[in-house]
Amino acid sequence: MYEQAKDYILKIPFWARRKNTLEQVKDFLRELENPEESLSVIHVAGTNGKGSVCADLTSILREAGYQVGTFVSPHLIDIRERFLINGELAAEADFEDCFRQVLSVTKKMIKQGYCHPTFFEFVFLMAMVLFTRKKTEYVILETGLGGRLDTTNVIARPIGCIITSVSLDHTKYLGDTIPEIAAEKAGIIKAGVPVIYDNHDPSASKVIGMQAEKMGSPAFPVGEMDVTEEDKAFFAAPYQAMNATLAKKALQVLNIPKADKAVCQRGLKKVYWPGRMEEVAPDIWLDGAHNPGGIEAFIQAVHGQLSGKKKNIQLLFAAVEDKDYREMIHLLCKALPLERVTVVHLRSDRGLKEQILAEQFEREGCEVVESCETVSQALEVALSHKTKEDRLYVVGSLYLIGEIKELLRGSPLGDGIRMRG
Repeated sequence: MYEQAKDYILKIPFWARRKNTLEQVKDFLRELENPEESLSVIHVAGTNGKGSVCADLTSILREAGYQVGTFVSPHLIDIRERFLINGELAAEADFEDCFRQVLSVTKKMIKQGYCHPTFFEFVFLMAMVLFTRKKTEYVILETGLGGRLDTTNVIARPIGCIITSVSLDHTKYLGDTIPEIAAEKAGIIKAGVPVIYDNHDPSASKVIGMQAEKMGSPAFPVGEMDVTEEDKAFFAAPYQAMNATLAKKALQVLNIPKADKAVCQRGLKKVYWPGRMEEVAPDIWLDGAHNPGGIEAFIQAVHGQLSGKKKNIQLLFAAVEDKDYREMIHLLCKALPLERVTVVHLRSDRGLKEQILAEQFEREGCEVVESCETVSQALEVALSHKTKEDRLYVVGSLYLIGEIKELLRGSPLGDGIRMRG
C-alpha cells in the first residue's frame, strides 16, 4: 500500500491550472479536524537558505531534547524527505496512514465541488496530520513558493517567522524586483508574531521591516556582523554560517527552553542537509544552487575553499527552463576559472536541453564543454577527466543533485557516503 500511496501522490500535477484558494485549503484542514491548531510552528520563507535554516533548527531542537516535525521541499530521492520526524524520514506505515486520511477527505471534498489538492497541497495536509499524530513539540515549516499565497500560509498563528535571503527567482509568479519578491515573502508575517530576517539586501529589509511594523510584529534583522568566527570556521560555505546564525537568533528570540549556546553549537555540528555544499567524495562537491542568488553564494563558497590552494575546477551543470540559466552561467564563467564543463539534460520535463546549455557556456568563453544526454553519462564523463588536481562541483539544479545522489547509492564512489533514506 505504501508504494501505491507514493505513486498516487507523485502523479498529482506539481502545477495546476485550477487550484484551491487558501480559504479552501483551510476547509480541508477543518475536515481533518484542524490538526495544525495544536502545533507550535516556526514558519520559514526566503529565496535561498530556507532548507538549511530548517535543518539547523531541527538539529538544535533535537539536541535540546524536543520531538520535532520538519516539512521541507523538494525531495532529492525519496518523497518522505519532505516529512521528517526528529530529522529522519517518516516511517512508511505513518506515511501510508496519513495518505489514507487525506485521500478520504479529498474524495469527500471533491464531491462538494472543491478541486483535487495540488501535489504541494496534498503533502502539506499529510504533514499536518503526521505531526499531530506524532505529538511533535515543534514544527519547522518551509514555504513552497513565495509566502503570501503559499499553501503553508494557512497557518494562522506560528510562534515565529524567519525570512532568509531574498533574490530574484520565480519572477513569473513573485515579481520582477527584489522589493516585489520580498513583499511576497513577508506575507507570512502574522500580527504580533516575531520575525527574524536576513538583513543583507537593504531593499528587501525595508519591505520586511515595513510589513512587520504594519502587523505589530517584533522584527530582528540578522547581518554579517552577527555571524561568529566559530560558525565561519565550522561551515563549508559562508551562506551556511549565515543560515545557522538566523536559526540561533530565532531560538533566542523565541526563548526556547534548553536551546542555550552550548546546545546550539552541538546541534549545528550534527546538521546534515544533503546537496548543499556537500562533499560526497574527496574533491567532489554537490550544491543545489539553482538561481542567480544561489550561484553567487556558491561562488563565494568556492573562492573560500580554494583560497591559496592549487586546484583546477571542473563543473557538472544542469538547469530547468524556468530559471535564469543565462545569468547563472554568466556568473559562473565570470567568477570561476573553469577548466572543463559537462552539461546534461535532466530527467525532468522542465529540464533544459544540453545543447542549449553548452552553447551558453561557449558564448561566455568556456573552451572545453561536453554535452551529455543523461546524468549517469555526464557523471561518468566528468569523473573520467578528473585528476587529483581537480575539484568537481555539481551545481545548477536540485533535480540534478537528486539524480546524482541516486546514482551514488550502491556505487563504489558512494560507498561509505551518508545518504538520507
